[in-house]
Amino acid sequence: MAQALIEVERKFIPGPDTEKRLQELGGTLEHRVTFRDSYYDTPELSLMRADHWLRQREGSGWELKYPGVAVVAGPHTEYVELTVEPAIVAQLCEVLGADILGAGSVAVVLGPLGLQEVASFVTKRSAWKLVLSGADEEEPPLRVDLDTADFGYAVGEVEALVHEKAEVPAALDKINSLSSMLGVPAQETAPAKVIMHLQRFRPQDYQHLLEVYSPRERPQGTKAPDSSLG
Repeated sequence: MAQALIEVERKFIPGPDTEKRLQELGGTLEHRVTFRDSYYDTPELSLMRADHWLRQREGSGWELKYPGVAVVAGPHTEYVELTVEPAIVAQLCEVLGADILGAGSVAVVLGPLGLQEVASFVTKRSAWKLVLSGADEEEPPLRVDLDTADFGYAVGEVEALVHEKAEVPAALDKINSLSSMLGVPAQETAPAKVIMHLQRFRPQDYQHLLEVYSPRERPQGTKAPDSSLG
């Protein structure tokens, strides 16, 4: 089975000159793409309340994200990414306290686990990659995604994928360095698109999510309603 990757990322609010700045720093625009994301959960949002995020992306299949053990504190997130369906099913069964024998397909277990679509939206993305000046030529580039969702929310993220927890601090240093070069304030965070979608279209569910987490534990960049989410 493929090893799960640890996604270290930092979200930010892009400005009108972000793409120009990426070009100045030597970034390469890989592609512009439009896709639909659909998130699945129980009616009570049992997965999201446990900081698990099950997504089906148009053309890319299923992905489950859940938090790894934070190695470094700060305005970033560290999530384990599962994309192999049997591993996703096993984790879903564990977090939901279910036991479904012989099920290797996510689609097959949606019904038995009581999972249904809770959010769906289209995103236009500009995907960039960039190797910081002075970095080893063999070092994997940082990825910068600039997204605009069809409900009007724009967010950027600087991301590195690593295999081991020991690699997280170095990846985070690079992410913070590039974020600074892009003019992102040191402690700025930005909510994930799905969080903003819930806030706008399922406000009661959004409030219920906020009640589960303390301010230090909010999922994927959430903030209290009276903060900068507005």
